[in-house]
Amino acid sequence: MAPPSHLVALNGAALRFGTKTLFQELSFGLARGEKACLVGRNGTGKSTLLKIMAGQQELDSGQRFLQPGITVAYLPQDPVFEQNATVFDHVKAGLRPDAGEADYLVDAMLHHVQLPGDRLLHGLSGGEGRRAALARALISEPEVLLMDEPTNHLDLPTIQWLEEELSRFRGALMVISHDRAFLNHLTKQTFWLDRGSIYRLDKGFEHYEAWAEELREKEEQELYRLKKQIAREEHWLQRGVTARRKRNMGRLRNLQDLRQKRSEWMKETGSAKLELETLDTGGDKVITAENISKSYPLKDGGTREIIKSFSTKIKRGDRIGIVGPNGAGKSTLVKMLVNKIEPDSGTVKLGTNLTMHYFDQKREDLDPNSTLWETMAPGGGDSIMVRGVQKHVVSYLKDFLFDEGQVRQPVYTLSGGEKNRLLLARMFAQASNLLVLDEPTNDLDMDTLDLLEEVLDEYEGTLLLVSHDRDFLDRLATAIYAVEGDGSVVEYAGGYSDYRRQRALGNVTDSELTKQFSNDKNAKTAKKEAAPKGKTSGKLSYKEQRELDALPEQLEKLAAEVQKLEGEMADPKLYSKDPERFQKVSDQLEKTLTRQAEAEERWLELEEKQESFKI
Repeated sequence: MAPPSHLVALNGAALRFGTKTLFQELSFGLARGEKACLVGRNGTGKSTLLKIMAGQQELDSGQRFLQPGITVAYLPQDPVFEQNATVFDHVKAGLRPDAGEADYLVDAMLHHVQLPGDRLLHGLSGGEGRRAALARALISEPEVLLMDEPTNHLDLPTIQWLEEELSRFRGALMVISHDRAFLNHLTKQTFWLDRGSIYRLDKGFEHYEAWAEELREKEEQELYRLKKQIAREEHWLQRGVTARRKRNMGRLRNLQDLRQKRSEWMKETGSAKLELETLDTGGDKVITAENISKSYPLKDGGTREIIKSFSTKIKRGDRIGIVGPNGAGKSTLVKMLVNKIEPDSGTVKLGTNLTMHYFDQKREDLDPNSTLWETMAPGGGDSIMVRGVQKHVVSYLKDFLFDEGQVRQPVYTLSGGEKNRLLLARMFAQASNLLVLDEPTNDLDMDTLDLLEEVLDEYEGTLLLVSHDRDFLDRLATAIYAVEGDGSVVEYAGGYSDYRRQRALGNVTDSELTKQFSNDKNAKTAKKEAAPKGKTSGKLSYKEQRELDALPEQLEKLAAEVQKLEGEMADPKLYSKDPERFQKVSDQLEKTLTRQAEAEERWLELEEKQESFKI
C-alpha cells in the first residue's frame, strides 16, 4: 500500500520483455506538488515505466496505486492521432467528463499553443503534432501529469511557454527529457532508473550528475568488498573437509548467490560506439539552389508560401544548421535542397558523386513489424558490410547498445531513443559525404547525444542539420539558415549564438553579416599574428585582471535578463493586449543581446590574452 501522500505509486513492480528484465521489485511514488524527472540510459525502461504509472501498460507482478478521484494525463513519446479528426476534436477529447462541452476552453488552449482548430491531424508537422498532444494533456487539468520527451520538435518560444505552465502546476509531475536546460529550470526531484532499480534524490536535475557519481563510487567500493568475500569463500570450499558436506553445500549456495550479485552489479549498459566514415569523393560544390520557392494550397482556395525565392551555395565541408518556428518549412527546405521534393519554381543542382544519408525525424523508413536483424540485413544473412568490413549483425548492433535478446524483436517494441539509435546504426554502416539530419537529438539519452556530437564534429563531409537544440547547433554549425515562417529564409554565419547576436544588430543584410563575421574572424587572426614578440609583462594588467574577474558574473546577469525578456516575448497575447509593452520589451531584448555579445567578446579576448602568456 502506498503512503497516503502519494497520488500515484508502484509497489513491487516487475516487468519483462522477452528475455530482458526491465525491473523487478520496484517501489516508489509521486506526491502532490512534486516536480520530478526520470533519468537513465535509453532502453532501461523509462518510457515503459511512465506508461505503467499512466495505467496504459500492465505489470507482470506488483501493484499500481492511484488515489480515488485522481485524474492522470499522459503525454506519450510518439502520440497516435485519429486519421480524419481535427485538432479541435483531438484536444476536446482531453476535457474532464465534468467539463461539459466547454468549447471556449478548447479555443483558449489552442490559442496558447498557436494551432488552428480546423487543421486535420494527419497534416501536422512534428512540432505541430507535439503541441496538439500537449494541449490535450494540459486541458484536462490533471492532478498527475506524466510527460515523455515533451520538448521534442518544439521551438524555443513554445518550450519557454511550457516551462512557465509547468512551473505553475500544483499536482504531481514526472517528466522524461534529454533537454538539460528544461530539466534544470523545472525539476525539484530526480528518479534514476538504473539496471532494474530506481533511486530517488530530493533535488532537481542540476544535482543529478554529482549524485550519480557518488553512488557509482560507493558501488565500486561495495563491489571490491564483494570480490574479496567471494575469494574467501572459494578458498574455504577448496580446503573444506569432506565430512562437513552439508555445511559445504550451504556455503556453496552462498557463493553462487554472491556471484549472482556481483554479476548484477557489474552489468553495465555501456556506451555506444559510434563511428562515421567520410567518402573522399565528389567535388567542392555540393548544392546550388537558385530562387527556389514552394507553396501549398489552402482550403479556402488560396495558397501558403512556405519558401520564397531562396538561393544558396553549399560547399564540401559546410555545416548548415536550419532553425525556425514549427511549421515554418524547415523540413520542406531541406527536402528541396537534396531533391527529395521539387520546388514550384527555381532550380537545385547537386554536385557529382554524392553519397547521402538522410535521418528522418518521423522515422518513416523503419518498418515497425520488422525485427532489428531484418532492418539491418533486409536481404537476409547474418552479416553486413560496415564501412567496407564484414561484420556480424549482432556484433554491430551491440556497438549501438542493443543486446542479443533484442535483435529478433520487432521495431515497434523499441523506445524512441532506441529507434533513433537503430536509424543511426543503419546510416553509419556505410560511408557518406553528405549527411542530412532532421531532429536527430530527439529521445537520445545524454551520453549518446554527447557522443553523437563528437562523431559529427570529426565528420569531414557536408552536414545539413535541422534542430532546436542550441548547444548542438553551437558546437556543429558553421552557418544558420533561419526559416522565418513568412516564406523568407535568411542566412547567418556561425552557430546558433552567432545567429542570435547578429539578429540583435538589426537592419543588416545577410551579405553584410557574413562579411562582418568573416572580417571579425580575420581581424582576430591578424591581430594575434601581428602581436610583438618582444618582452611582455607576462600577465594581464591590474585593470584587465579586475575586468576579467568581473565578467563571469556580468554574463550571468545578462543571460538571466535575456531569459526573462524572451519569456515575456513568448506570451502570444502580449502584442494584442499591450502593443507598447511589446515594443518596449522587444527593444530592451535587442539591446541586452548586443550587450551580452560585447561582454562575451571581451571575455574571450582577455582569456586568449591570458592564455598567450602561458605559452
